[in-house]
Amino acid sequence: MPDPAPLPEIDLPEGAEIIGLLRRLPGKRTILAGRWQGRAAIFRLAAPASAAMQAREWQEACRIWPYMQGARFRVAEPLAYLPERRLMVMEQAPGTPLLQWLWQAEPAARGAALAPAAQWLRRYTDVSEGWGRATPEGWHARAARAARAQPFAPLRAIEAGILASLDALARRIEGEEWRVAICHGDFHPNNLLRDGARLTGIDTGGSARMPVCRDIARFLMHLARRGMTPSGRTWCGVDAGLAAAFTDAFALTTFERRAVLPFFLGIDALLRVETPALKPQRRRIAETVYAALGDDLDRLARP
Repeated sequence: MPDPAPLPEIDLPEGAEIIGLLRRLPGKRTILAGRWQGRAAIFRLAAPASAAMQAREWQEACRIWPYMQGARFRVAEPLAYLPERRLMVMEQAPGTPLLQWLWQAEPAARGAALAPAAQWLRRYTDVSEGWGRATPEGWHARAARAARAQPFAPLRAIEAGILASLDALARRIEGEEWRVAICHGDFHPNNLLRDGARLTGIDTGGSARMPVCRDIARFLMHLARRGMTPSGRTWCGVDAGLAAAFTDAFALTTFERRAVLPFFLGIDALLRVETPALKPQRRRIAETVYAALGDDLDRLARP
């Protein structure tokens, strides 16, 4: 719902109207709800320092739109780009954020509702997919830096073991090839809107060419951290049934299943550092998920 806070002053063209504030990201962007030429729309007002990034976001939105406007899998339609106003206008797509929908659904229905997310991502990456030289060390270094900021001692102890396994997996992956594509960049369930059988992807501003397993791991770990395990089975700390859905959708190779995807699950776990204000329940879930992840990574990292 729009925030009643004061709206920023924007010189809007005829046919545009701002209705309410949705979110402010200081120094980055302000997101507003409104109407554009009679259509419900999302207005993204970039901060001056983010103008170049917004230009890339618009370019990506226009690139992917022709491929992602199907009956089942789509992205929000790009409506207008006004660089002189640092303003990008996107369709306000119908639907409920997928994670929100899952919490409201019967547990038995969650697995079937999640599986199409794997097919959505497959459709998004398919047109740009290829193979490139694997470079895991940079990812490993980022994860190691992030782990040093972990505020909770029990999680630091678990993460030390995860880092050791990631080091072993990185040495196995280095010099091989891994699957790359222009990915969503911030692929998690609340960036998919569920409207009946249709899934619409939003917030594709982080899209870039990267390892596909990075996006898959982001989605799986986001759910795991929130205690969402519809199949009742886990693998590397995440839902085993959903991991199998991504494996099938992408026809992941043995190397991807046993090295690349586990590696990026560990990377995502460490990069998303818990804050000191984290609720005790969420901290307990993190400890359970990371311990299970650490056990499986240890097994997979062995020669």
